Amino acid sequence: MIIGGSASQKLAALISKELDETLCPMETRKFPDGERYIRIGGNLESDAVVIQSTGYPQDQNLLELFLILKTLKSLDVENIKVVIPYFGYARQEKRFKSGEAISAQVVSELLEACGATEIFSINLHEDGLRNLFNIPAHNLSAMPLIAEYIEEHLDDPVIVAPDKGALGFASEIAGILGCDSDHLEKTRISPDKVETRTKDLDVQGREAVIIDDIISTGGTIINASHILRQHGASKIVVSCVHPVLVEDALLRIFASGVDDVIATDTLQSDASTISVAPLIADFIGK
Repeated sequence: MIIGGSASQKLAALISKELDETLCPMETRKFPDGERYIRIGGNLESDAVVIQSTGYPQDQNLLELFLILKTLKSLDVENIKVVIPYFGYARQEKRFKSGEAISAQVVSELLEACGATEIFSINLHEDGLRNLFNIPAHNLSAMPLIAEYIEEHLDDPVIVAPDKGALGFASEIAGILGCDSDHLEKTRISPDKVETRTKDLDVQGREAVIIDDIISTGGTIINASHILRQHGASKIVVSCVHPVLVEDALLRIFASGVDDVIATDTLQSDASTISVAPLIADFIGK
């Protein structure tokens, strides 16, 4: 049985179709004072899979998820697999400054307390977040799906990470496709001049694909696209797993000269052209 939260209704439907499982009806609404109401319909079974991304509005989506899980647990559902395609608060998995809340730890403890028996997420910003759980927690990669899209739509791509932190994603996709990958790096030309360019490869006349796990404001991507265009890239495609894309980020990315922006549907956006439903269905169906 598949249960889709408000943030992932379409994705839940696609996953239920992939698995040929029942999509459970659920009523959810807000009272006039802003409080949340949920009611799970249908005939519940001993096993359930709950699909709910926890992007913006994070607190609202998390509370709804907690309510769903606690309701299932109180109705004697024994095995509750929780799929959180985009895991909100994943970037605060440790204390960076004295006095900070470790938000990811609080969320993980609440998920377990409410009844989750297994967690699935996609390209967690920090893989170490899985260690906060006392139940099985899986970090799936959507890079093969993005690689498949690139292979179908581009002839001679070079995969570029906008910074060293995203190099692992670029290398993963390049390894699947058997193509080149690189990352942007700042090089000091003189005591007062620094140039940012691809570390090893020449992108002149090539189709460049910028890859990252999350695009939020788009500032890093816009800077990368300008640099690649200055160095002669014939086409620039931006890709990511989680299209957070706050405010006018997507518009500003296109205005920087990018030819296309592609993303998965871990979060719904105008760039969500690749579905992670097959990936999720494959893992939870095992």
